Amino acid sequence: MSGSVIGRLRLMSQGVARPNSAAPEDVVAWMGAMQAQDYHQCVWALGARSPSSTLTGVEQAIADGKILRTWPMRGTIHLVPPEDAKWMVQLSAARMIAKDKRRLEQLELDDTILGRSKALIYDMLAGQGPRTRSDILATLEAAGIRTDGARGYHILWHMAHGAVICLGPLAGKEQTFVLLDEWVPRSRELTREEALVELAKRYFISHGPATVQDFAWWAGLTLTEARQGLSGTSAALAKKRIDGMDYWLSPHTPDEKDAFGVYILPGFDEFFLGYTDRSAVLEAQHAAKVCPGGNGVFYPMIVVDGQIVGTWKRAIKKQTVTITREAFDGLTTAQVEAFEQAAQRYAAFLGLRAVFES
Repeated sequence: MSGSVIGRLRLMSQGVARPNSAAPEDVVAWMGAMQAQDYHQCVWALGARSPSSTLTGVEQAIADGKILRTWPMRGTIHLVPPEDAKWMVQLSAARMIAKDKRRLEQLELDDTILGRSKALIYDMLAGQGPRTRSDILATLEAAGIRTDGARGYHILWHMAHGAVICLGPLAGKEQTFVLLDEWVPRSRELTREEALVELAKRYFISHGPATVQDFAWWAGLTLTEARQGLSGTSAALAKKRIDGMDYWLSPHTPDEKDAFGVYILPGFDEFFLGYTDRSAVLEAQHAAKVCPGGNGVFYPMIVVDGQIVGTWKRAIKKQTVTITREAFDGLTTAQVEAFEQAAQRYAAFLGLRAVFES
């Protein structure tokens, strides 16, 4: 099985190649969790998998609490089903907090300061609905708790990993925060063993073909924990041996031949970032073109027949969105036409008219 086949199967598993009429919140439930550190990218990650959705509809689902943004794994913001947010956060929180210990010491954030901050923020949010990041930081400053540098971010990050707060809907362009237990009054409760199996099931069905190493990295778990989760759901999965590695996927994954075509995906998309080994979908010589300088910023991607073959950019004006493409090795005339059709759908998602620049 070549990398192209793996890429096409992943497009099918993730609902990119053959998206259905699922609502945005149903897409999140299927995927388990979706990268969301860049808000404007993550909304299109949903749009690319939910062809009937619009930006307005996705943002309404977030505002209505049907989709939640928080830090469930790897210390990174993801979209998750609200009822699953708490157990997902708790599954990897201890490891993430332990990894952050040295940074907290550098910022002079000890247990006393974090405890005071937690009490102040809790009192501020309780029964009050979403409050902006700047309001919260101002409250901490007024109480004599410094939020300069990265201190404010790490205080909020620490509380999110304690499953105390999560992100609420945007207020204009600014983040808001809410109490998790108020925003989601009925969270699912799973034992650690149940959580490992549930997360493994969601991951391999929606992201397969993938290895247990991919799952461990994605979920922020040890390899032992990842294997434990996989063992609890492997009977429901299909296994393929490729280049000496075991790959797992749903036995009901549609035929990869249906995934031939051109797709435009956002930066940070699960198609690329959902795996520790990305070589099946991107040739090594082009990696720096997707993530220049290895600085953690990933450009939106052009995918052809399961392979990342270029990047694209957008420039939004009042009524138009200008799309610029940059293919690594050029596109055929038919591929350019297919790219523009895909970009037209992106423009429709935004409610704008597409303009193209090569």
